[in-house]
Amino acid sequence: MKSILHSERLILKRLDENDAEPVLAYLLRNKEFLQPWEPERFDEFYRLDTQKRLLATEAEQHRSGELHKLWIFRKEQPEVVIGSVTLSNIVYGVFQSCHLGYRLDAEQANRGYMTEAVRSMIEYAFNGLGLHRVEANIMPRNEASLQVVRKLGFYEEGKAIKYLKINGIWEDHLHMVIRNSAME
Repeated sequence: MKSILHSERLILKRLDENDAEPVLAYLLRNKEFLQPWEPERFDEFYRLDTQKRLLATEAEQHRSGELHKLWIFRKEQPEVVIGSVTLSNIVYGVFQSCHLGYRLDAEQANRGYMTEAVRSMIEYAFNGLGLHRVEANIMPRNEASLQVVRKLGFYEEGKAIKYLKINGIWEDHLHMVIRNSAME
């Protein structure tokens, strides 16, 4: 069974290898838009067999509890992928935390969709998974992404120098955090 979350305008759902075609269409459509914000991608990444393999891996990581990735669809166009939101590196025990990642279709930017999707995923992290913290690491120049998390109540815990290799370059990141105050 696929995991599904609903918000006012969106459907967020887990996909598997059978959904590789709409995922690949999203990635190809947004190749240039996403390039400055993601790891360096090679031609192989933009092949259907690669996306099938990656979606199968996501499904396995979901089953093991280390990853929850949901793909974003508008309710009015439920067959077109417009982005994804991911909880990764999920750790329980005394840490009860994870990392948050997200991306959106260029044509859907500045409509509040990303804030809506991330809000739903944060609620799921806290109420569904019982996590205490969600951490997002964002490049200081990615103002749109910072705006999303700030609207949702994330605060800055510090700056990580040369933290992640993005598009072939080691980039600084701001460490943004939201805590589940109900657990404190």
